Amino acid sequence: MARMNVRQMWAAKLAGKPVPAAIAAPKNAALSAQQSIALKPRSAFAGVVLGIDPSLRGTGLALIEFAAGRQPVLLRCQTVKVPAKHPMPYALGEIHRAVAAFLDRAEVRHVALEQTIFVQNFQTAQILGAARGAAISAAALRERPVFEYAPLRVKQAVVGAGRASKEQMARTVMALLGHGRTLALDEADAAGVALCHAFTWRE
Repeated sequence: MARMNVRQMWAAKLAGKPVPAAIAAPKNAALSAQQSIALKPRSAFAGVVLGIDPSLRGTGLALIEFAAGRQPVLLRCQTVKVPAKHPMPYALGEIHRAVAAFLDRAEVRHVALEQTIFVQNFQTAQILGAARGAAISAAALRERPVFEYAPLRVKQAVVGAGRASKEQMARTVMALLGHGRTLALDEADAAGVALCHAFTWRE
């Protein structure tokens, strides 16, 4: 088999194609840190992940169960919609309450959130940070491990393209889950974060 670089190995893994267990390194050349990590054996993630796409007025939540040798199963999803007529403290309370309800009704192993990378202004950054904090606090109070992923990494892991649109993400997520109902975009983004976590997580 021709030698594959790390990017090719990752693409093959996402496509379900065989990936070599090791890559022959050139003589007297050490593998880079990235290659070394990529070549370590990784057991498939098993358990339930709560994916969260935080937003003050429309936080997406998706609960997905992963098991070896089986397609991921979407157990439940929701968009926490808070009308603009309600003040921010009320919205934060609703986000915290919704995340807490998901965690209390299922044996959630990990919580995965999308990071906020780019914002238009300082006020937007504060609002998004507050929404993330409300979600994270619900998980922290229940001692659930929280993991955060950049949007680019989520799209690369799930769709295979870091510049994928929300619509592309939703279609790919539904295909991976074998889900018949069309997911709301925020719920699809939350499911994408959960899938990214399961695909890339290591012990």
